[in-house]
Parts: sequence; structure tokens; C-alpha cells
Amino acid sequence: MNGNKPSEKFSAGAISVAVWENTRKDESGEESVSYSVKLERSYKDEKGDWQRTQTLRLNDLPKAQLLLGKAFESVVMSDKDTSL
Repeated sequence: MNGNKPSEKFSAGAISVAVWENTRKDESGEESVSYSVKLERSYKDEKGDWQRTQTLRLNDLPKAQLLLGKAFESVVMSDKDTSL
């Protein structure tokens, strides 16, 4: 997640899930792909500026569950060999 853009992003209201694809080479030079996921909630602070947090409210959980499922499905259904 070093300043690269996510390979996919899913959103529902203030909740978003970004999927990051990471390609690595082992000692023999063979490449493997792994994935990481970032879950966030956006909100406006007292000044009206948009902020992000990883803290969810109870009502956010169904949306988070749905989006995490979509992220998992997109990785599993991709044609790439993955290290889940």
C-alpha cells in the first residue's frame, strides 16, 4: 500500500473496502501474488472536513460484511494464482 492505487474498490454509503494486489519474487525469481484489504468509514468532523477511520459503528457492520464479501469474491474469481 505504498502510495499505489488499489486494484479494486467497493463502496456502500460511508463504508469502503480497497483491495491491494502485491506481487513478490522469491529467492528463485518466481513471482507470487498476494492481496491485502483496507476497510474504512468516511465521516465529516466538527469543521465539516472529510475524515477516514477504521472504527465502525454497529450499523456499519452489514455494509462492511457485504463489501468484504465482494472483495473476497473478486480475488477468488480472478484468474491469478493467489496466496490467500
